[in-house]
Amino acid sequence: MELYNKTFSDEEKRKHFLRTRIQFLERSIRKLDFSSGGVSTIFQINDMKNSPGLGKKELRSATKQAVQLLQDNYPEFVFKQAFINVPWWYLVFYTVIGPFMTPRSKSKLVFAGPSRSAETLFKYISPEQVPVQYGGLSVDPCDCNPDFSLEDPASEVIVKPGTKQTVEIIIYEKCEIVWEIRVIGWEVRYKAEFVPEEKDAYTVVVQKPRKMKPFDEPVLTQSFKVNELGKVLLTVDNPTSKKKKLVYRFNVKPL
Repeated sequence: MELYNKTFSDEEKRKHFLRTRIQFLERSIRKLDFSSGGVSTIFQINDMKNSPGLGKKELRSATKQAVQLLQDNYPEFVFKQAFINVPWWYLVFYTVIGPFMTPRSKSKLVFAGPSRSAETLFKYISPEQVPVQYGGLSVDPCDCNPDFSLEDPASEVIVKPGTKQTVEIIIYEKCEIVWEIRVIGWEVRYKAEFVPEEKDAYTVVVQKPRKMKPFDEPVLTQSFKVNELGKVLLTVDNPTSKKKKLVYRFNVKPL
């Protein structure tokens, strides 16, 4: 509510919000590259978490003005406008303003509730580029894991309800392997093992089966020094009735 009052409580503040939004859009446009193969459109994310309800007429007014400005002046620069953590009332509001929008503008809008926000973003942005708070692996530069960068690609796996999913990483040389793993929302059991190539060698438990809870750290980082050929197995057991999105990446450092 405090943020709402600072942004929308009177006409002057609403005008300031719109000016700031347009200035940000203009700065983004200057970063576009219209040469062949360059990034020539913008993907914008609007987080609706904790947004006030339909009773706030000031918010309705500012939203209508913003839609009109973007539609009339920047129709082709924005590839998609993604609204995540969308509450039910916003979809009701959208049905009200929808008739005033052109079909072209409506086609650029994407809506996702809290449970599907990460899954929706991954359709347009790779997980290593999506901020941690939205389900990805990207963190603030000051807190980043030095073993990874935005250039290190992540992989996605769906873990079906009531099933186990194992990620297999083949090791071809003596090395230290580092990995990051997360399951959106967790509520799973996770374990990690190293299985040597030698038939009579023992499996090494890197991480005992651990019950991961929703409030645990969103990204789990682990490492293991390997002195023989084999494979690392990352296993996720999903006991829930909902499918889960598993995201992981790894780096190998020769010893």
